[in-house]
Amino acid sequence: VKLRVSNNYLFSGKRNTSMWAWTILKHMGLHRKMTHTQASKKWENMKKRYKQELKNPPDGVEVFPDAWPYFSLMDDAMAGRLVASAPILKAFPYSKDNGDFLIKPKKKKIPAMVRSSTVAAMPEIDISLNGNEDGEGLEAQEGSQDIDCILQEVEDEGRPMHNEQQVAEREKEVMERERLVLQRERAVLDREIAVLDRDRAVLEREKAALEREKAVMERERAMVERARDAVSRDRLALEQKRAKLGRLCETEEGSEVEEVTENSSSGSEKDLDAVDRKQRLIFLFEKLIDNF
Repeated sequence: VKLRVSNNYLFSGKRNTSMWAWTILKHMGLHRKMTHTQASKKWENMKKRYKQELKNPPDGVEVFPDAWPYFSLMDDAMAGRLVASAPILKAFPYSKDNGDFLIKPKKKKIPAMVRSSTVAAMPEIDISLNGNEDGEGLEAQEGSQDIDCILQEVEDEGRPMHNEQQVAEREKEVMERERLVLQRERAVLDREIAVLDRDRAVLEREKAALEREKAVMERERAMVERARDAVSRDRLALEQKRAKLGRLCETEEGSEVEEVTENSSSGSEKDLDAVDRKQRLIFLFEKLIDNF
């Protein structure tokens, strides 16, 4: 590409000038591998692919210029940035060196028997049919070159499809990797959700146990309140009895009164001891409940 752009002056457009200008093949060492027609066709195919398929694609067609390894090179060439990037060559139409890469048709020699009555023993003469044979050779050469050009075009057209297929395969691999990553993340989330569900169930059980214990405490507190009320009533009744006994002691005299007083006092003291014992038990029971 660099040689073609740098030696653009050789391709003047005149007849057969491109044939001699493609001496750049000899400079590259390709003169025995391809003809000037193939090289010219290859150059035209590259320009066509750059301009029509990649640089200016039809509307609605998605292209991938980076998939073609020669896109940046052709972009520089078409923009004129590769001028003087390669040596300038000279081509001479009748140079002996050009015979190495310009394929010339070989002359065919056919034996012809010239019969004449005057010359009876004349030897065979080789006649070279330059005109017709050259034309047939050129036609055969052009036919083979056309076939090569067609095969080259088919190969060039197949390359974008192959590159697009490679891009699609890479995108498919990337999507597959992303899908696997999402599956792993989903599995992790599922495990975390299961752990949260177990913790929630444990908390629910603990909450239910606390509610039951609270209900038990409320019942016990109610029992203590009822016991306290009963003790208060008993104390009030004992106080009333003591006051009554005191009044009886003041009004009555004698031994009987004293005996009665003593008996009453002993009974009252017993009752007071029982009440005090009840109060102590209630006090201890309340402390036990508060500590719990």
